[in-house]
Amino acid sequence: MATAILASPSEAWWKEASVYQISPSSFRDSNGDGVGDIAGVIEKLDYFNQLGVDIVWLCPIYKSPKIDMGYDVADYRDIDPQYGTLADVERLIDGLHQRGLKFLMDLVVNHTSDQHEWFQRSKASRDNPLPPNNWASYFGGSAWEYDSASDEYYLHLFAKEQPDLNWEHPPVRAAVHDIIRFWLDKGVDGFRMDVINFISKSDGLPDAQISNPAAEYQHGAEHYACGPRLHEYLQDIGKILKEYDAFSVGEMPAVDDSIEVLKSVGGNRGELNMIFHFDIVGMDHGNEGKFSPRKWTMSDLKAIVNKWQTFMYTNNGWNALYLENHDQSRSISRWGSDKPEHRTLTAKMIATFLCFQSGTVFVYQGQELGMANMPETWDITEYRDLETLNYWDELKRTSSSDATVLQTARREINIKSRDHARTPVQWDSSQNAGFSTGQPWIRVNDDYTTCNAAAQVAVPGSVFEHWRSVLALRKELRDIFVYGDFELVDDNNDDVFAYSRSNGGRKAVVVCNFRETEVLWAVPASTNLRASKVLLSSYPNVDLAQEELVLRPFEAFVCL
Repeated sequence: MATAILASPSEAWWKEASVYQISPSSFRDSNGDGVGDIAGVIEKLDYFNQLGVDIVWLCPIYKSPKIDMGYDVADYRDIDPQYGTLADVERLIDGLHQRGLKFLMDLVVNHTSDQHEWFQRSKASRDNPLPPNNWASYFGGSAWEYDSASDEYYLHLFAKEQPDLNWEHPPVRAAVHDIIRFWLDKGVDGFRMDVINFISKSDGLPDAQISNPAAEYQHGAEHYACGPRLHEYLQDIGKILKEYDAFSVGEMPAVDDSIEVLKSVGGNRGELNMIFHFDIVGMDHGNEGKFSPRKWTMSDLKAIVNKWQTFMYTNNGWNALYLENHDQSRSISRWGSDKPEHRTLTAKMIATFLCFQSGTVFVYQGQELGMANMPETWDITEYRDLETLNYWDELKRTSSSDATVLQTARREINIKSRDHARTPVQWDSSQNAGFSTGQPWIRVNDDYTTCNAAAQVAVPGSVFEHWRSVLALRKELRDIFVYGDFELVDDNNDDVFAYSRSNGGRKAVVVCNFRETEVLWAVPASTNLRASKVLLSSYPNVDLAQEELVLRPFEAFVCL
C-alpha cells in the first residue's frame, strides 16, 4: 500500500494556503436577531490572523428563501437582508485584503431557488405532463415536481424548492459567467462551487439503474455525476478564473472514477484547482444511505488517504483536505471521542493527522476549538436540517412500528446530521456563548461554558493554539509539508495512522494514535525516529529513544 510519490508539484499560492470556512447564520450575530451576519464576520477579522489561515470562505449569503441554508439562491447579485447588504460584503472584502487574507464565495449554479426570476419565467411554458424518469431527490422522494402553472414537471436533485438549471441552454451558461465576473470584479478571490459536477445531465434523461429494489425512486448519479459536457462547461469557467488568478474548489459527490476527478483538477486542464471528494466522510455510510450504520476501519481510512495522496501527485492534481464542513458533523464526535477526558486530545490528533498531508487545508468554524456534536439528549424537534427532518418523517411513516429501526436511525442522526456543524460558534461563556444577544435560530451546544474561544486563544495547550501551531509549522516547512512526497508508514497497523513527508533528503514523520487507550507501537526502522527531533506534539515529553513506543490515548506528534 505504501507508494512514494516521484513527481515534483509546481508551486502555487493556493497550494500553500489554508482556508477557514464560515456558515454565516451560525458564526456571529451583530444585531441580536438570533442569526449570524456579515457584520459579525467583520467583527472577527483579527481572529483569522490569530489562527493563521489565509483564505476565508463564506457559505451562501445571496438573497434566498433559505429552504436549504441559502443553497437555494433567489438573486445572485444581491445579499439576503438577514445577512446584510452589498456594502457590508465590500467592507468585508476590504478588511480581509487589508490583513493579507483572501475571500472565497460559494457559487451555487447546479440549481437555484424556485423564487428566482429564471424559474418564475420558465413556468410560462407548457410541455410534457409526465415526469421524464425515476430519479430520486437527495432530500427524499422523486427528483421531479409537478408545476400546475406550466402543466409540466421540473427537475430538482435536492429540495423541490431548488430546481436544477438547464446548462444545455446557452443563455444559462452566459448568465452564470456574468455572475462570476460580477463578483470577481468586486474583489472576490475565488469560488467554492456547490455540486458542480452535477451541471451536465445525460442526453434524454434516461431512467436510473435499480440499485435499491425496495425504493420507489432511484439515485441516477450515473446520468449526472459527470455528465457528457461537464468538462466543456468547467473549462469555460476556468478561462474566466485564469484571467483573475482566482482560486476554485469544486464539490464533487457521487464520483468513484479517479480519472474523471483528474480531468477536473489536472494542472494542464484549465478547469478547477481542486475538488472535495467524499470518500472519507462517506466511509461510515451504510448500504441504505447516510443514516444507515457502517463501522469504519483503519484500513478503510488508510486506503482512502493513500489513494488520493499518491494519485494526485503522480498525475499533477491537487487535494482539498477536510473532515468537517456545513454538511458534515463534528470530527471529534464522529472519528474520535468527545468525552471530557479525550476531547482536547482528539481535536489535536485530528488536526495533526489532517494538516500535514499533501493538499490545501480547510478548517470549518469551531473545528479549531474542538467543538462537538449536539448532545444525545437533544430532541428531534430541535433539529433544523431539511435533510434530517425529511428522512425522519419518511422513516416514521414507513417504519413507525419498528422501534429498532427508529432507534438505529436516531443513533445515526446523532452522529451524522448536518445540524451538528450548524450550532452557533462558541465565543465565550456568556449567555448564548457570545454568539447573540437574542434567541439563536438553533440551540447553542450545552458545552459552551467550557469549550469557547475566550478560554483558548493565547492559552498554552488549548486546541486553538495547537491548530495555530500546526498551520504555522506547515508554512515554515512548506518544502516538505506542502510540496514533499507522501508515504504511509506501518500500513497494516489497526490503531496507528503514521505517514512520512520528504523532500530533498529531509523526511518528517507524522504519528497519530486513533484509540482512546494506550497503544504499544513497534517503530518501523525506516522512520529513523530515534535520531529525530520532535517538532510538535499533543502531549509533553515525547520519548523517541525506544524501539517500541507507548502511545498515549489519541497521542499525535510530528518529528524531523
